Amino acid sequence: MAIFNAKDITLYFGAEMLFGGVTFEVEKGDRIGLVGVNGCGKTTLFRAIRGEVDYDAGEFVKAKDTVIGYMEQHVIRESSVSVYDEVLSVFAEVMKLESELDELNSLIGAGNSTPEMLEKQMLLRERFEAEGGLTYRNRTMSSLLGLGFTLPEQEKPVSVLSGGEKAKVQLAKLLLSGADLLLLDEPTNHLDIAASTWLEKFLLDYKGAYIIISHDRYFLDTVTTRTLELENKRLTAYKGGYSAYRKKKEEDLEVAWRHYENQLEEINRIKGIIEQQKRFNQERNYITIASKEKQIERLEAELVKPQTLPKKLRFGFHCTDPVTDEIMTAKNLSVGFDGETLFRGVDIEVRKHERVFLLGANGSGKTTLFRILMKQLVPETGNVIYGPGVKQGYYDQLMTGLTDSKTVMDEIWDAYPKLTQTGVRTALGSFLFSGEDVFKKIGALSGGEKARVALLKLMLSGCNFLLLDEPTNHLDINSREALEDALDSYAGTIFIISHDRYLINKLATRLYKLTPDGAQSLDGNYDDYLAATEGAAVLTAAKTREPAAGDSANKQDYMRRKELQSEIRKLTTKISRAEARIAELETRIADINGQMLSPEVSSDYEKAAELSQKLGELQSELDAVTDEWAEASERLEEIG
Repeated sequence: MAIFNAKDITLYFGAEMLFGGVTFEVEKGDRIGLVGVNGCGKTTLFRAIRGEVDYDAGEFVKAKDTVIGYMEQHVIRESSVSVYDEVLSVFAEVMKLESELDELNSLIGAGNSTPEMLEKQMLLRERFEAEGGLTYRNRTMSSLLGLGFTLPEQEKPVSVLSGGEKAKVQLAKLLLSGADLLLLDEPTNHLDIAASTWLEKFLLDYKGAYIIISHDRYFLDTVTTRTLELENKRLTAYKGGYSAYRKKKEEDLEVAWRHYENQLEEINRIKGIIEQQKRFNQERNYITIASKEKQIERLEAELVKPQTLPKKLRFGFHCTDPVTDEIMTAKNLSVGFDGETLFRGVDIEVRKHERVFLLGANGSGKTTLFRILMKQLVPETGNVIYGPGVKQGYYDQLMTGLTDSKTVMDEIWDAYPKLTQTGVRTALGSFLFSGEDVFKKIGALSGGEKARVALLKLMLSGCNFLLLDEPTNHLDINSREALEDALDSYAGTIFIISHDRYLINKLATRLYKLTPDGAQSLDGNYDDYLAATEGAAVLTAAKTREPAAGDSANKQDYMRRKELQSEIRKLTTKISRAEARIAELETRIADINGQMLSPEVSSDYEKAAELSQKLGELQSELDAVTDEWAEASERLEEIG
């Protein structure tokens, strides 16, 4: 049953339409991702749903009793109230019930009870429990812990929090608000990997529906089962998470372009017949010509040029190889501030052509470590050695190397004065700065535009060792994918700080996890890291737990529970992936069945045979995936 509908929503900014004909529905329990390039109108659509901006046509229909929750409802007060109490305030009605119940319990406990009071006590207790009164304090503490607030930090006054910390408090309040439909706009923006993982689990367990705007593709793949894309002022719906949507979109565009090109070929063929008939110059030929011209008119009326994918950045990092395999060695690095050690005993080694990622919680010192590696900061102990011929380039997430007063063109030309004006314009064009855009001031650019300028400067440097600090933070999805492709083909060595798990999975050959007592090394990508750390956590818990004296059965029970929890996680992931693949295969099978019914294919034996073979392959895969899904679902039901 739909709890919310958008019907033909159209919205203009001045005379220009931002989007039109936007139609979708949200059912109870829906998990929806909303994607599109920066500036396409995603956040504006959210604001229209919330009633903050007017739209020009269409309507939103909300089911009775549906409560929509969004961050801006939970503004953080600038006060001395603690973080914990600020989040607890979303349970104001529950706390009021609790107070009434406590007062009534005291009266009854003092021997002043009446039948009416006892009945009221029972009703209050039932309502209190139904509204989560028994668990609301624990849920508040658990949510804050999950989002990265330690118990001492939960007692900090709200007034001393940073902007990012306040955003996390707002998020906690929203998640606990009890809304039926959550509107989440970039919820992972201020979260490290541990907090993002907690949020994923929270959302997967959440009973309501949600729509999420995010550039975090790993997050979208984990928590969404439908994708809405705003592109070219229109909304298109797809089954599955981000990866399934992307694949289906590319397949649809490929089919659309083939159909478009076939139509053009047919029009040109008919035009050739017309030219031939004209040369015959006889009356009956003109009858044929008129018929063929009408045929062309019909085909041209149906001819629709498919949309193209949004422009991507055309990166191209070029460099010369250093003469050594040992790019960089850091030994026994330590640093502290105000008498407190941030990290110590950090040993890091990076070898030629490696793609190394640095992980760590927010505040663990990752950026500080990079500044030490770049010789911008002197460590308390240890040293850093670069191999001969190593030329390092640094992407600073704060982009401090840009000058606000310069134009985009001057920023590049001043850094590389040997380039010609044509060369500068060509380079900027490859980073989507064209026409008058090159004369924009750096200070007037968006975060994503500044990131593109900074990355272009780095691209032109010819460095063979890149240290990149959160390079995807300000980029939309298409720009992130273009950067990944460029780094994937880059001939040098890279060392990257990132919370972008999709990026880590695609590129990483090795990871370092920064801790206060050093840096732990692990071969592989993020999924390898996750498997290793989850396994280690189970073993550590089993070893450190103190069972009751002589109670080996408790230890065995603990291990069995952990094994079951691990199996449940794996089965849940397997089922989600199978469901996404089944939806994808069903769509592809339906597309091919549609193609086979078309006159162009049914009259082409070779094409029909090719599609028939493909159909058989897809059907076989669908059967196999469905069997896997059924087996995993049965097993999950057995142990669940």
